[in-house]
Amino acid sequence: MDFYTYLVSRLIFPLQETLKRHQTLKVRRGLEATQWWDPDRLEALRIERLRALLVEAGTHVPYYQRCFERTGFNPSSLRSVADLCRLPTLSKADIRANADALRHTHAARLTRSSTGGSSGEPLSFLIGSERVSHDVAAKWRATRWFDVDIGDPEIVLWGSPIELGTQDRLRLLRDKLMRSRLLSAFDMSDSNLDRYVETIRRQRPRMLFGYPYSMTHLAQHAQRRGVALNDLGIKVAFVTSESLYPQQREIIQQVFGCVVANGYGGRDAGFIAHECPSGGLHITAEDIIVETLDVNGHPVANGQAGEVTITHLATRDYPFIRYRTGDIAVLDDRQCSCGRGLPMLREVQGRTNDLLIAADGSSMPCKAFTFLLREIPGIDSFKVIQESVARTRIVLVTSAAYDPISEQGLIDGFRRRLGREVRIDIEYAAALAVEKTGKFRYVLSKVDRDSLGGLPLGAKPAQTESLALPAVCST
Repeated sequence: MDFYTYLVSRLIFPLQETLKRHQTLKVRRGLEATQWWDPDRLEALRIERLRALLVEAGTHVPYYQRCFERTGFNPSSLRSVADLCRLPTLSKADIRANADALRHTHAARLTRSSTGGSSGEPLSFLIGSERVSHDVAAKWRATRWFDVDIGDPEIVLWGSPIELGTQDRLRLLRDKLMRSRLLSAFDMSDSNLDRYVETIRRQRPRMLFGYPYSMTHLAQHAQRRGVALNDLGIKVAFVTSESLYPQQREIIQQVFGCVVANGYGGRDAGFIAHECPSGGLHITAEDIIVETLDVNGHPVANGQAGEVTITHLATRDYPFIRYRTGDIAVLDDRQCSCGRGLPMLREVQGRTNDLLIAADGSSMPCKAFTFLLREIPGIDSFKVIQESVARTRIVLVTSAAYDPISEQGLIDGFRRRLGREVRIDIEYAAALAVEKTGKFRYVLSKVDRDSLGGLPLGAKPAQTESLALPAVCST
C-alpha cells in the first residue's frame, strides 16, 4: 500500500463517511472480525440481529404490524432462521403498493433509491444511513480480500444512469481524490474503446470494476488493436450485475493480467455475496439472510436452484424482510478453503426471465444454451430471446471464422432442450445493443411463467398436452 492509498483509506474516506453520519469504518472492522467466526457462532449473531429487526418492525413499521397481526407471528419467539417461513414474502409489487407503510415511524434522513429497471419497471424505495453503512462496508471488506483498498487507482466501467447522471463537480472531485475514474459502458464504439484503452495504460489502475460483458468487450478490443494491458500491475477485476461466464473470466484474466472476482447484489437487495481469492462466493451473512424458494414460496434444498429471497438485517428504517429478488441461485453447504465461516452460493444462474421454458413446462437455466453458442467458432456475441414457448430467436454477431453450416447443429441443440417442435429462428447482426442501464443480457424469456401454472424450477406439468405446439420449424 502506497502512502496516498493509506491516506485515503485511513483518513479521507472515513472522514467522508463520518460527515455523512455513516458508521462504515466501524462496521467494516466488525465484518473483518466476524468473517473468521465458526458457522455456529455466526449463526447465533444472525438470529440475534434477525429477532431485533423483526421486533422493531412489528413495533414501528405499519406494514409489518398488520402482517404480524394477520399471521399471528410473534417476533420475540423467533429461535432460528427457519422461523422466517412463517412470514409471507415481500414482492416488488408489495413495496410499490405499501411504500409509505414500510417506513419506520421514527425514521429520519432517509434518501430515495431505485433499481435500474433492466428487468422491467424500476423499483423505488427508501434507504437509511444504517443500510448504506453496512452495504459500503461489505463491499470494502471484499475489496481488501485482494490486497487492494479504497484510494488505489481504479477504473470503473459502468452504465447505470444513477451514477452517470450525477457526476457533478463535487462528485468528480471526490472521485479524483479517491483515484477512481468512471468510464461509460453505454457507448462502446471503437473510438471510445480506443480512448478507454489509452486511459487504462496511462492511469495504470490497481483494480477494475464493471459489467462482465463490457469488461470482456473492452479486453477483446485491446486484443484486436494489439495493445498490451497485462503489464500494468492490475491486481483484480471486480465484475457484477450480470452472469459471469468461464470464457469471459478467461479473456479478462488473460488481457488484463489479473484475477477476476465475481460479485452479486443489487440496489434493492444489498451487497449479497462476493468471491474470495480461493474462489468461494461468500454471502455477507452478518447482514443478509438468503433463502432460495420455489415459485410457491417453499424453501428448496441446498444444491437446488431457487429464487433468491433476502432479509437484510440493516434495514430497520425501511425493512426488506423475505424480499423476492427475481434472481435464481443455488446455495452451497460446503466451507471454503479460505477458512472464512461465511456461507456460500454455489452459483447464480440469473434472473427468472433469464430461464427458458421448454415445451414440457420445465425451466432451463441459461447456461444450458450459452454453452452451445460458445462452443461454435466464429460467434463473437449472441442474444437469445424466447418470444413464446413455441418460438425462440437467436441473434448472432459473427466473424470470418464462423461457418453457416453450424446453424442446423445449433437449431438441433436448442430443440433437444426446448422441444423438437419449437421454432428456432437464427438472425445475424453487426452489433448487439446493451440494456438502457448499460448491462447486457445474453438470454431473455418473454414467457409468463404464471400462465403455465407457476411451475417450480425444473418441474414438469402433470399434463403436457395443454402445451401442445403446432408443427412448425424454421432455419
